[in-house]
Amino acid sequence: MKRYVIMLAGGRGTRMNLPYNKALLSLCGKTVIQRSIEAFCSFADEMIIVSHADEQSFIQESISHSSLPFPCRYVCGGETRQESVLNGLKALNTNPEDIILVHDAARCLVDPMLIERVIHSVETCGTGIPGIPASSTCKICNADHLVVHTPDRTNLYEIQTPQGFTAGTLLPVALNAFRDGIECTDDAGLLEHYHIPVKVVPGSPDNIKLTEPQDIARAKSIIQGVAHTMRVGMGYDVHRLVEGRKLILCGVEIPFESGLLGHSDADVALHALMDAMLGACALGDIGKHFPDTDDRYKGISSVHLLQETVRIIRDAGYKAANADVTIVAQKPKLLPYIPQMISNIASVLNLPEDRINVKATTTEKLGFEGRMEGISSYAVCTVAEL
Repeated sequence: MKRYVIMLAGGRGTRMNLPYNKALLSLCGKTVIQRSIEAFCSFADEMIIVSHADEQSFIQESISHSSLPFPCRYVCGGETRQESVLNGLKALNTNPEDIILVHDAARCLVDPMLIERVIHSVETCGTGIPGIPASSTCKICNADHLVVHTPDRTNLYEIQTPQGFTAGTLLPVALNAFRDGIECTDDAGLLEHYHIPVKVVPGSPDNIKLTEPQDIARAKSIIQGVAHTMRVGMGYDVHRLVEGRKLILCGVEIPFESGLLGHSDADVALHALMDAMLGACALGDIGKHFPDTDDRYKGISSVHLLQETVRIIRDAGYKAANADVTIVAQKPKLLPYIPQMISNIASVLNLPEDRINVKATTTEKLGFEGRMEGISSYAVCTVAEL
């Protein structure tokens, strides 16, 4: 089973009062399209980007600095959203059980938990679309703007993307709709027309679609954490240097004459970071969650433990917002390895690299670090409510 994402990026910036595609708008240091694409780093095997032909080079440049784990291909959009989706589907070589996620690039704040819910629904039900319950009363009006009907909002949902389907469900429906001349405003609407059940999963109020100028201010506040309660945690860890062990810091193996002693790979920097994350959420420490008496964690990569820590704080209703890690070591020189350290942490925490800082310092040969008996690390992490 493979997962394909069709990223719809053919919109214009008319209602945003922009002279260019809103997907190319810079938002807190990254373009809208870059944020949308990076959101699927942990979920996609391949991505099809549907856009105007004359904008493909701009999109490619926009994501040129992103370390994407999947290939991206480009196809031209159609006159309507439905045609654009169909063009994307035709570019895929899928099996019926493969998963297809269709996402609007203008929803650049989609979070991993929402994507996971959609994928799980597709795996179990064949379909999955995110929605949030309507909070306002809706009216159905006629052409003269007179109210005809007030639907019960108990069963009304505002639908978002990504919308997920098995390839064996979506592709034949899209082709049939094209043949029959059926037009719908979203992909789920096509399935509804052909009486195929569609499952709604919980969406997110932060998964807004950038449509009007005021949406930009709201998106910035969400990215910067203003809309969330922030909490801060600090972590500290020490490991002894011994011969015959690898030296691994922030998931990077560093050539050196000795390494750190520990039950796991003894990555002192990631251990400090995990303690900071857990501390910010009042969830104890790594000794509580990954005890050194448990053989499951013997020799385990601390990158895997960091991934598990992300899950633990997520289950408690939090996500990391930024992290600052200090490694205290007399030797070796760590500066050449810091960019990869930052990249490793950012990838696991699903954060842009400008939210991660890693630095190294010595103790001027003072203390156990200065005598090269061990390495210590400090970390500070902020977390935000989901």
